[in-house]
Amino acid sequence: MKGSEIIAQYLVQQNVPYVFGICGHGNVGMLDALHGVRDKVKLVSPRHEQCAGHMADAYFRVRHAPVATLTSTGPGSANMVMSLATALSDSSAFLAITSNVPTSQMNRAPFQELYKHNQADFPSVLRPVVKRSFQPSRVDMLPLALRQAFDTMVTGRPGPVNLDVPYNVYQEEDAAATVPPPSHVLGVHRPAASAADLATITALLKEARRPVFFIGHGVALAEAGPALTALSQRLGVPVITSPNGMGCVPADDVQTLGFIGRNGAYPANQAGRHADLVLTVGTRFDDRSSSSWHPGYSWNFPKTKLVHVDIDPQELGRNYPPTVGVVADCKVFCEQLLAAVNAAGGFDGATYAGWREQVAHWQQEWEAFVRPAFSQITTPIRPEYVVGTLQNVLPDDVILSLDSGVHHNWFMQFWKPRRPQSMLNSWGYSSMGFGVCGVLGAQLAAPDRPCVAVVGDGGFTMTPYVLCTAVEYGLPCVWIVWNNFAWGAIRDIQHGMFGGREIGTAFYKSAQGPGGERYNPDFAAWARACGADGVTVTRSQDLGDAVAQAVRNRRPCVIDVHVDADVRPPSTGTWQLPPTPFKEPAFGKPWVA
Repeated sequence: MKGSEIIAQYLVQQNVPYVFGICGHGNVGMLDALHGVRDKVKLVSPRHEQCAGHMADAYFRVRHAPVATLTSTGPGSANMVMSLATALSDSSAFLAITSNVPTSQMNRAPFQELYKHNQADFPSVLRPVVKRSFQPSRVDMLPLALRQAFDTMVTGRPGPVNLDVPYNVYQEEDAAATVPPPSHVLGVHRPAASAADLATITALLKEARRPVFFIGHGVALAEAGPALTALSQRLGVPVITSPNGMGCVPADDVQTLGFIGRNGAYPANQAGRHADLVLTVGTRFDDRSSSSWHPGYSWNFPKTKLVHVDIDPQELGRNYPPTVGVVADCKVFCEQLLAAVNAAGGFDGATYAGWREQVAHWQQEWEAFVRPAFSQITTPIRPEYVVGTLQNVLPDDVILSLDSGVHHNWFMQFWKPRRPQSMLNSWGYSSMGFGVCGVLGAQLAAPDRPCVAVVGDGGFTMTPYVLCTAVEYGLPCVWIVWNNFAWGAIRDIQHGMFGGREIGTAFYKSAQGPGGERYNPDFAAWARACGADGVTVTRSQDLGDAVAQAVRNRRPCVIDVHVDADVRPPSTGTWQLPPTPFKEPAFGKPWVA
């Protein structure tokens, strides 16, 4: 078998339905092998390699099953760096097959070789953004590399893996090399908490009067939502969610408090800073979910006791030393703790009743403050109105793919996903283009569900080629462009930090500059030029019908929504870019235990 045929057959064995790839001289041998298995593995070719990576990333987030990407030597594979960094930061897995120069030409500086420090050194480019890189230089090295690559992707904390293949290895044959047996490690290795740790945690819960859960992507990846919901409801303990943990617990439950941090919900920040015990399951304390680690704004560690559970031991104690640190699978841990609580007894509806009443009061305060803006009819449209309308109009099974930008802050604060794995965010790396491109992968992962991307005008302009791919492959994705004629999130930071001065963050016709005519392309016309549908919405009352019609049509569509750039999300925590001083919350006050 040729090396490329071994790779293709292994993808078939692993039930990989798609390869998202871009052609190049360095991978035509692999393309030919994919032609041979085209009835089992479909090649989808977007117009940019970064998009291929984001598609594979989003596919895994929806299905929890990895697919592959294929790129050529040099620039094509270099374009994968951002999408691989995005996936690694958010614990998402896919196999990135990159191509390299023939082994006979290594270290001779052939076309597109990186050779300054080591021959065919492209894996060093990817080293910081993958779990592992493999570079088999002979066909007989492929079987082991393939098996190890798939095992590495999905064992423990998931992440992308690179297989860097010299061109000749695709084409050469080896009589002894065979397709390795399939790997079945996905979901098999589920470490558990010890009996001693469970006893300690149960005792901490009995001592606590104000406990909260803080959950994240680890709960989604372990598909632990039902187990955690049962645990929180059995105890009567409120739940704070990271963006990638949203949807794991019922969004309409009074115990679900939403996101925490600067642009979190007020009840979540209040519960976090007043809690006496935090049970963190499958998430980490980055700067945005901890108000840049300033005591009293989101959390009060170390005065607050902390139980930190994660499958990745590197995350335990990274920012806050835990009272109890547990390396465990989130689903297994929740099931274990529920059994331990039931066995211990002493927990009933009254255990934390006073705490729940306090939390309910904070929720009422927050609703009274924010809810009136959700019904205001304005031109341009208020951000709250956009979020509220989409919440009312989009069906319960929608998959929302969010790009980076100020619009993401609004959705973190107010969106209520109704299912797990249905709110896709580039959280750890905050990559522009993830939401624009990822919705294509989400649609392939869930072909019968509506897939809607909410993206900024800046991010959409970076990656508009997605429309070509949607039309080519008949993917009925809807892009809602949050058009505020600016890099809005950065413009707001610039205004806040530098006395209202602005340069390089708003879109104006260059001859006029700030205060002149704002400029963006006609996104709806752009969509129509690609063969998709395109609609422009400038009035609040037109938005709901436009979105509902786009979803019904089941065609690629862009809805260009003109949003008020001068309305900003109300901060309820804080965030700092040192050494600049941090801002006080717009609603609520910090509280130090």
